[in-house]
Amino acid sequence: MPRYAQLVMGPAGSGKSTYCSTLIQHAEAINRSVQVVNLDPAAEHFDYPVMADIRELIMVDDVMEDESLRFGPNGGLVFCMEYFANNFDWLEESLGHVEDDYILFDCPGQIELYTHLPVMRQLVEQLQQWEFRVCGVFLVDSQFMVETFKFISGIMAALSAMVSLEIPTVNIMTKMDLLSPKAKKEIEKYLDPDMYSMMEDNSVTIRSKKFKKLTKAICGLIDDYSMVRFLPFDRTDEEGINIVLQHIDFSIQYGEDLEFKEPKEPDEEPDNTNYDDFFQDKED
Repeated sequence: MPRYAQLVMGPAGSGKSTYCSTLIQHAEAINRSVQVVNLDPAAEHFDYPVMADIRELIMVDDVMEDESLRFGPNGGLVFCMEYFANNFDWLEESLGHVEDDYILFDCPGQIELYTHLPVMRQLVEQLQQWEFRVCGVFLVDSQFMVETFKFISGIMAALSAMVSLEIPTVNIMTKMDLLSPKAKKEIEKYLDPDMYSMMEDNSVTIRSKKFKKLTKAICGLIDDYSMVRFLPFDRTDEEGINIVLQHIDFSIQYGEDLEFKEPKEPDEEPDNTNYDDFFQDKED
């Protein structure tokens, strides 16, 4: 049987660890098994147990303290991820070989890992060799997306990750529960956006004709091909969490290979009440 994986991606502070924590709690509530693997060598703490932790392999602090390397925070993190890519056998041993696994990979927040560095692409290919069906989950902070040009920037980041990794991707606006009622109403237009209308609404603020033409071309690419859409994620809304999970499950065909179970026969005799006669008597 196949195994299933979510690559939880997004800029730093977009709510990746909170997303994982919320999904773990939701899975427990619906009696479903979900595990988390931490792939952030700079992570400090989580409020959930992890199946495997990259910090057992390598830590950013250790790399930065090495006088022969002399890396800063970003360079140290990239070094850690490249070291990780050369030691996938550690991950294979940590994951084991349990069938029907469903694992959330909590990834680092450095955007270059998903745009032009090969590390995450190599991870995807390795997981697929281990018979994982992989879905990318790209998170963007909804508080950042309340302005049109910030929204376009967020879309381009999500699109870069989709093109680079070449896997099914679900894009999510996080922290919806932190928005004010006014901001929630305002952000609705970004969940199913009309890019041309948004462009016209902000045409006054674009003074350069050159950049106006470029922005229009980007908006046209997004709108014409419907390449990026966002789902809202409110950690306090169980129904909304379930909708997000259903989208992800559908993209990786989760559940299609599960064995069908016959429903149990009821212990009590079936109710043979003739409801047609009941309603007929009411009408008379």
